[in-house]
Amino acid sequence: MTTTTLAVLVPLLPFLGAAAGLLLGRIAPGFVRPLAVLPSLAALALAAIVAVRQGGEAAIDSATELTPTGSVPVELALHIDGFAALVAVLVAFVATCVQIYSTGYLRDDPRYPSYAALVSLFTSAMLLVVYSGDLIVLLVGWEVMGICSYFLVGHYWETPEARAASIKAFLVTKLGDVPFLIGLFALATDAGSFRIAEVLSTVASGGLHHPTLIALLLLAGVAGKSAQFPLHTWLPDAMAGPTPVSALIHAATMVAAGVYFVARLLPVFEASSSAMVVLAVMAALTMAGSGLAALAQDDIKRVLAYSTIGQLGYMTGALAVGDRGAAVFHLLSHGAFKALLFLAAGVIIHASGTNSLAAMSRMGNLRARVPDAFWTMTVALLALAAIPPFSGFFSKESVLGAAEHAATGDTAHIPGAAGWIVLVAGLLAALLTAAYATRLWLLAFHGEGVEAPDHGRQPVAMNAVLWVLAVPSLALGGLAYRVLPGWFDGHDLTPTLTTSVLGTGVALVGGIVTYGAWRHTTAFAARAPLGAVAAHPEGDAGLVEAEAIASHTPAYGDVASAPDPADPGRLLLGPLHRHAASGFHLDAVYGALFVRPVLAAASLVRFLDREVVDTYVRGAGTLPRLLGAAVRRAQTGNLQTYVSALLAGTVVLTVAVLLVATGA
Repeated sequence: MTTTTLAVLVPLLPFLGAAAGLLLGRIAPGFVRPLAVLPSLAALALAAIVAVRQGGEAAIDSATELTPTGSVPVELALHIDGFAALVAVLVAFVATCVQIYSTGYLRDDPRYPSYAALVSLFTSAMLLVVYSGDLIVLLVGWEVMGICSYFLVGHYWETPEARAASIKAFLVTKLGDVPFLIGLFALATDAGSFRIAEVLSTVASGGLHHPTLIALLLLAGVAGKSAQFPLHTWLPDAMAGPTPVSALIHAATMVAAGVYFVARLLPVFEASSSAMVVLAVMAALTMAGSGLAALAQDDIKRVLAYSTIGQLGYMTGALAVGDRGAAVFHLLSHGAFKALLFLAAGVIIHASGTNSLAAMSRMGNLRARVPDAFWTMTVALLALAAIPPFSGFFSKESVLGAAEHAATGDTAHIPGAAGWIVLVAGLLAALLTAAYATRLWLLAFHGEGVEAPDHGRQPVAMNAVLWVLAVPSLALGGLAYRVLPGWFDGHDLTPTLTTSVLGTGVALVGGIVTYGAWRHTTAFAARAPLGAVAAHPEGDAGLVEAEAIASHTPAYGDVASAPDPADPGRLLLGPLHRHAASGFHLDAVYGALFVRPVLAAASLVRFLDREVVDTYVRGAGTLPRLLGAAVRRAQTGNLQTYVSALLAGTVVLTVAVLLVATGA
């Protein structure tokens, strides 16, 4: 087969798996799991072959016109360069791991067939975005991911949290997608084509007439999809969905789409210095704010959600300084260790007996109970904290190195201010990342929370996936910076001394200070006695998760709801802790700025409709109704009455005629 044919099959196979899974889910449930895993696995194999054949060389382009649309054609186009080839492998790899993990995690879930089909469709949509060479086809995958996230986040629709989270995710991302769509049409109008290659050629020749406006419109959609400030608030709430869904969204789909889109169209943004500064400020605020918020969260999945927001901030920061190689490098390494973090969190949730929004202050000493999760999550947290030689060190260092080059004026066409903004915010985020990673590790595996009843050993599929993901989390960075520069436009990914020392130094400081704060709080805090733990029958992790969300309580036993006084985050943040824990009240701000005015306007419209418009409508109908009542009274059905009325009328007319004749 040609490389183009193989590339077409990569997104097509998961799509066909999704369709077949939905059709056979009820009539042949035994085929559901193979149809969930095998298409994703086959797509991974084909994506790997495409990457090997592409080899970081010239991009592979192929296109066919879908339908005549006038002056700006829409084409089914493929554009596979080194970035697309590697990101497709990441997407297929993480999706396969999630599908295998889900066979154990949701083994007793009655809605597993629809869940697996939606995961496959989600994967297919992201692969379409990655390989697409046409903006309209890319938009199709972009929007399909949005609807898939709505259904998957709301998988446990019986619970109000899941319903609210799915609606919020859909609405917030649509808030960014509206200007994004306008920006796409404006870009295609200037370029005369939706083909990405034609757009980039137009930008290179200086033919883009409104670069700042187009870039800012596109950034709105990117901020919504990739959960960047100020449209990031949907992502922490999306943790109400099943944990494997969180792993898929955070590691390889949806939130990665915005970063990948900017990387693909980076020359469009570079055409406007103002847009690059805006992108740098957005990245800086995202990195710093999410780090502080993560340090204040008690729920393990919300910590990881804010962590994703911050790591995406690193990627957008790399793009803001014009280095898409560093951005995609961090996208790849982050995808591996973030998928591992979420899937390990799913094992911890099952073992600790807490709910889906798993409070770390309620977790007992889980190291002995979940040794697989302990060791693999330790690897992933070290990668997240960018400690050498783990993968996160190399990719995060490439971002900091790119920011340093831009700050010192070594990067052409990039404002020096953007470089300094990203560099300072990146170092601050490195400090905060190490702090909340250390805090999570201490509270989850060395805390003194509730000892939940032991569910027994987790399914083999769940633990096996953790070890598979641990390999790239440990080795990907060191391998990539030596082997993969050809896939990254020939960009040198070798760490630089200055930023390596600074980044590692602040990370070590963050971890050590957090450990010291934890020792201090555990030694001197007055611990309130925890309530007795009630027994609970052994059950599936996904069902335990759903039941616990619905009850708004820990899944096992009644424990004190007060925050854990031994939390080092409280000591480190001080009076800022309350604000950071609520995400700096951004939801309240949105409520005041958008929700309340919209509700007030809706109330006004309802009042006007009821009291004004309906009054005129009722008035217009009153007179005909009265006339009809009068006519109805005359229609008695009595023949004598009709004859009497006829005679009376005849007499009246006769008299009237005589009077007229006499008067004449």
